[in-house]
Amino acid sequence: MFDYYLNLALRSLRRNRVLTALMIITLALGIGASITTLTVLRLLSGDPLPQKSAQLFYAQVDPYTSDGYVPGKTKPQRLMAYPDAMNLLHAHQARRQAAMALTDAKIAPLRAGEHPFFSNGVMTTADFFTMFDAPFRYGGGWTADDDENRAQVVVISDFLNDKLFGGASSVGRTIRVNDHDLRIIGVLKPWAPQPRFYAQGLGGRSYGDGDAVFLPLQTARAASMDPQNDDCWAVADTSKLETAPCIWLGFWAELSSDGEAAAYRRFLSNYVQQQIALGRFSRPEVALSDLPQWLRDEKVVPDDVRLQAGLAFGFLLICVVNTVGLLLAKCLRRSQEIGVRRALGATRRAIFAQFMVEAGIVGMAGGLLGLVFAELGLWCIRHQPAEYAGLAHLDVHMFLLTFLVALVASMIAGLLPAWRASLLAPGSQLKAA
Repeated sequence: MFDYYLNLALRSLRRNRVLTALMIITLALGIGASITTLTVLRLLSGDPLPQKSAQLFYAQVDPYTSDGYVPGKTKPQRLMAYPDAMNLLHAHQARRQAAMALTDAKIAPLRAGEHPFFSNGVMTTADFFTMFDAPFRYGGGWTADDDENRAQVVVISDFLNDKLFGGASSVGRTIRVNDHDLRIIGVLKPWAPQPRFYAQGLGGRSYGDGDAVFLPLQTARAASMDPQNDDCWAVADTSKLETAPCIWLGFWAELSSDGEAAAYRRFLSNYVQQQIALGRFSRPEVALSDLPQWLRDEKVVPDDVRLQAGLAFGFLLICVVNTVGLLLAKCLRRSQEIGVRRALGATRRAIFAQFMVEAGIVGMAGGLLGLVFAELGLWCIRHQPAEYAGLAHLDVHMFLLTFLVALVASMIAGLLPAWRASLLAPGSQLKAA
């Protein structure tokens, strides 16, 4: 029976080619716009570490003075001062902890004829790689002792290894970063969480290819590498960030259960109270946010992207309504045909099914054309100056979603015309004929 309905639908669509083309293009425009914006929204709001995001927590304390402080309303600062980060790190109250800052790394190839270039660097502590599940292609990370001893070592990304060493194992070789020779102890596999969650608040980009070099925090500071973002609240020698009244480090902790998270929050509160008693702190607020909450607090997804997605789906709704009108017009033009079929014994259910099959065909055709429009829209986004532009590609999930949206939209659009067609009385149409 479905083959029969399909044959009738195809014949009807061929007989009214202009109207059919208008319906397909109308649906395709709405589908293309909605899938384009939904792809971008999905890209920006994705979970960068879905297997572990509920176990990663961003810790915040507030070493600022009492100026401008409103109890219960002033939120803790996003960054942490060096003494506080080291105190928390050495307290070992979490399974893993890492302090980090971003830095500009000047990389000088040792091969003759190659020029130095700048790339992104991370100065951090030993647990960074295991805590964030950063995979290694060659070698591994450094140890806590390497942190303390300012070991002259570095971990590099896969794309930097490809550029400098042709992709071969470079473990044990030397690379010059900011005029200091460092021994490579590890090469990462392709690793670039989207968004770049550990960089939020530290400066730099939220999206892209990731960072090129990873250095022990103490080693980087001994080499006079400065953070990309710092905030000092008193006149001080900012070249000595370890002792200056400045915040410049992000601090993450791995906590595997709600009980551990609650215990760590109490530890933070007790630590702040101790610092208040010592006269270092004036503000008692602390914060401990899991990874999804931290990304929401940081508003990683711009409001304009959410607005664009809403507008696109509103446009799709308008396209569906227009398609309903076109299908109704087509139904009215076929009243006599429907009357004849009803007189020959076709039931209302059969008429309804016939028109729904026809709407489904329009939807699938609209989905195919909408896929072309979506690819065109994403191509335009890739040529914009936005930092996430290069990541705007249609993956398998969005490819399948395109046809699902097309089918659902066409079925919704076809309901009213199909119902209206099934209600036509055969007698009046035969008399009119």
